[in-house]
Amino acid sequence: MRVGNITPYFFVALSFLMLTGCQQTEISQKTNILILCVDDLRPELKSFGADYISSPNIDALAAKGVAFQRHFVNAPSCGPSRYTLLTGQYGPAGNNALFSRAQNMKDPTAKVDQSMPEWFKEQGYTTVSVGKVSHHPGGRGGKDWNDSTKIEMPKAWDRHLMPVAEWEHPRGAMHGLAHGEMRVQSGDMDVFQSEEGGDEIYPDGAITDEAVKQLRELTTHDDKPFFLAVGIIKPHLPFGAPRSYLDRYDGVGLPKVEHPQKPEGKTTWHDSAEFMKYNRWGKDPNKDIDFADEVRYHYAACVSYADAQVGKVLAELKRSGADKNTIVVLWGDHGWHLGEHAIWGKHSLFEESLRSPLIVHYPGMEHAGAKTDAVVETLDIFPTLCDLAGISTPGYVQGVSLKNILTAPETLGHSAIAYTNNASTIRTSTHRMTLHEDGFAELYNHATAEKETENVAEQHPELVEELTHSLQARLQ
Repeated sequence: MRVGNITPYFFVALSFLMLTGCQQTEISQKTNILILCVDDLRPELKSFGADYISSPNIDALAAKGVAFQRHFVNAPSCGPSRYTLLTGQYGPAGNNALFSRAQNMKDPTAKVDQSMPEWFKEQGYTTVSVGKVSHHPGGRGGKDWNDSTKIEMPKAWDRHLMPVAEWEHPRGAMHGLAHGEMRVQSGDMDVFQSEEGGDEIYPDGAITDEAVKQLRELTTHDDKPFFLAVGIIKPHLPFGAPRSYLDRYDGVGLPKVEHPQKPEGKTTWHDSAEFMKYNRWGKDPNKDIDFADEVRYHYAACVSYADAQVGKVLAELKRSGADKNTIVVLWGDHGWHLGEHAIWGKHSLFEESLRSPLIVHYPGMEHAGAKTDAVVETLDIFPTLCDLAGISTPGYVQGVSLKNILTAPETLGHSAIAYTNNASTIRTSTHRMTLHEDGFAELYNHATAEKETENVAEQHPELVEELTHSLQARLQ
């Protein structure tokens, strides 16, 4: 054999094959991202301590991941909260936050940093959104939220989808009840409803079917890694879910509502206008305990309905085999008062508006099923996904990666802030301080039984000053 003559060429060829093979392996093994956004979902889940709730699919995800028991959103409303998720930055406090950003992008002199899906797209990902991921389901503006010339997140998504089924358009589906019923006048639409039928009789059934279809497409016909975001609308008002989900609560007792009294003094309390504008048959849940329980049961039914939609998406992920290479995040866009502080809704800066579920799972994680009490915030999701996916984190992101907590759940977190148009708040592991635009401060000690029912600001001026500086420094 002429070994001496072929050996150099052999090793050159072998080196080339090994190099290209490694490159192909690296590309094909880049980690996928699946984000499940659930609207108005307070931590009313069994995996977050609500024992009476039926939430088997989200609980199964929590059993495989890490559940952040003290995750706080950065704004108690859909639009600005989703802005922080999708940009990794603090932003405007109104629901048009992302549309304002889109308008700024049209100005050639304005510097607008890339959104999270835009960043992942630049790293080679196929980006797909289904349902309510940004504020408007489908991410378009106009009268019926379907004007393709008014894009909520330009350059972000390869496909930005919102199936509407019987509800005609995204605006109709957003507040839709069974069998195509759409909101025209809020007072003519029941605040809750439960009709016989399958999941498809409410809008989330169509959203989930499309999400499963997109996931199948991404895992069978797309060689690139995917960044898929799925937005489930329920349990958003009005509380409508198939009857079978309400039936799960027959004979199930409800826990008592904590601190149901309207707070005294200056707070961010409001009169629950979003809830009260619906048809309530002349009843007020703050005065009628039986009606309050009816509302809570229907909210629970919507949580179980949303949980079932999450389960369908996760089942398809597993069926495809892509679960072995996919980071999964479940995120609630904010909390929701169910009578605490005599509020029915979000929009306050109390704990119930700001605390929401966050679950993170990634293949091979060491602490599957762990719960952490670290205080974290929505801003942290963008850098965490970059860190877990092994891509660089852009310098403009204002959150911090949670990878160290995922690998050691006992790790301490950091303070979390949130804001409305006229007040802002900071939450530490022991206190919440809320600062109004006129300088008035609320300070609550979460280490006491009173928690957010007793303002102790006057007794602790040094702590108020310290937290005020921290809050203002973060917002600047």
